[in-house]
Amino acid sequence: MRALSECRLYGIIDLSYVARSDVARVAEQMVEGGVDLIQLRGKARSIDELVDLAADLHQLTTKSSTPLIVNDHAEIASHIPIEGVHVGQDDDSIEVARRKASRQIVVGKSTHSFEQALAAQREGADYIGFGPIFATPTKPDYRPIGLSDVSRVYAEVNLPIFCIGGINIDNLQSVIDAGAKRVVMVSALLKAHSIVDYARCATDMLA
Repeated sequence: MRALSECRLYGIIDLSYVARSDVARVAEQMVEGGVDLIQLRGKARSIDELVDLAADLHQLTTKSSTPLIVNDHAEIASHIPIEGVHVGQDDDSIEVARRKASRQIVVGKSTHSFEQALAAQREGADYIGFGPIFATPTKPDYRPIGLSDVSRVYAEVNLPIFCIGGINIDNLQSVIDAGAKRVVMVSALLKAHSIVDYARCATDMLA
């Protein structure tokens, strides 16, 4: 599998945007466009449905050595050989997530401040999401944290850091100029006229 240190563009297949019947097609387009890391997120979906979707997705992502991460539910990793799980501030701890997975997996954590980023590193996260950088329809209740701490986080946190939240092609350069090397795209990528072309444009900018 592709190492986290090599990943630049992280795509999230959010089931509030993507119909179940379109999940495989979206994943294939992300891979074709050069997305390095894919997450399956289904906040209101059952574990059984997510297990089934993750199983199908993993067959696709494995062919391109693209790591597949599942949001929230580490126990899915005990059923499907996904590469990792992502947890939020109010979800399981890193330790509990690893225990639920019952095997060695990547565990990422959402952080919304410099202090939370440092705490996630101490907790043993393998990578962090840092944001929301801008306002985002995916997390409307979160106040944007802006760009001011991006360079500080990259300087003081020794983990792969993926900036997230409202990032799109139009503002990506400002995120890069602030010091970011890795970003997550959700709605901008999923709603693009061509996921393949949009992802390629982003990966070119992040190169």
